[in-house]
Amino acid sequence: MIGDNLVVDAGTGSRATWRELAQRSTGPRPAPTAYVVERSIDALSAVAGLKDGGELLVASSGRLDESLAEELRTAGFDVSASGDVQAATAPRPAEDGRVWLLTSGSTGRPKRVGHTLESLSTVTGELAPRTWLCPYSPGTYAWWQVITLGLGVPGQGLVLVDPADLDDWVAPALEHGVTAVSGTPTFWRRTLMRHGAELQKLPLEQVTLGGEPVDQAVLSQVSEAFPAARVSWIYASSEVGAAIVVHDGRAGFPVEWLDRDVPGRPRLAVVDGELVITSPHHGTDASGAEMTGAVRTGDAARIEDGRVLVTGRLDRDELNVGGSKVSAGAVRDLLQSHPEVAWAAVRGRKAPLVGTMVVADVVAAHDSDVTADDLTRWAAERLPEYAVPRRIKMLDEIPAKETLKSDV
Repeated sequence: MIGDNLVVDAGTGSRATWRELAQRSTGPRPAPTAYVVERSIDALSAVAGLKDGGELLVASSGRLDESLAEELRTAGFDVSASGDVQAATAPRPAEDGRVWLLTSGSTGRPKRVGHTLESLSTVTGELAPRTWLCPYSPGTYAWWQVITLGLGVPGQGLVLVDPADLDDWVAPALEHGVTAVSGTPTFWRRTLMRHGAELQKLPLEQVTLGGEPVDQAVLSQVSEAFPAARVSWIYASSEVGAAIVVHDGRAGFPVEWLDRDVPGRPRLAVVDGELVITSPHHGTDASGAEMTGAVRTGDAARIEDGRVLVTGRLDRDELNVGGSKVSAGAVRDLLQSHPEVAWAAVRGRKAPLVGTMVVADVVAAHDSDVTADDLTRWAAERLPEYAVPRRIKMLDEIPAKETLKSDV
């Protein structure tokens, strides 16, 4: 029974079934409500109560500043935080079953996108019983993807680890029998660096990466760390839902998937170097209007060796170095393919004469003494002269935001 699926809060060790969480719900509020929570577990009673109606948005306290809270109140939301409720300044009745997400804000201020539990639940068919680690910030699209697995699919237990506790997630994962983990590439790179051989104790059957560009290096490292697990890459967003799922362990997706029409599945295209998706899982915009037709994702995509590689945000990926085009994502992937590099970020910096020069931040692999000069020489052997990073800054630790994405 789905109601018997178990949820464990790794921070406190508290355990509850979804049935028990629903019983704790005070029922749907008459007004749309934004629940501002410190921990994932604090939002689940409201989520479980959604089956009886109501309209909600979940956000971690770290993502909701005063300005955004005021914006929500103007849009008709009561804002509930730590038991206190600030009433909407433009009240309106709740739309039963409506779920709102805030985008990651990678292109600016977070936007509000509407869904339902049904449109967030894109799993089809039966799944083997698993216990999932949920490391995502409450209310993000990735968080909802894991939460709806536990809420809607039989045999899927959840272990909640809040982003602030991620440095020590392996021990509670072992304690509570985690067999599946979903995380961003940044999450996995930090995990591989920080926990090393300790990871071999985890009997993972499923490893999922998404939310950022995924290169071959991190896929190979994860596959090596968990040889018994199926490794999946998922391309998903608040706007288009889960659109691409790849299980073959190779970066990108087969070029044959472009421009094909399969009933019930998204249509994928690359237009002027940008990934374009027409999806049956579209959300609504902030006004509640359904998003329809092709959505320009803003993500750069290139075709290489029969694969479509999604390399990063279009407005940041293409650098113009003295009239020559450089893909920041391609340079990043090259640096990350170095056996002694754990993570890299590449961007352009203004420079006299050429306009822009390529610079990089790099974190070396554990116990490596590789230097910036070593990496510059290595890149120069593999890249055209204008694409070689002119400055490489070595960092001690992989930076990450609360969304588990790179902070650079």
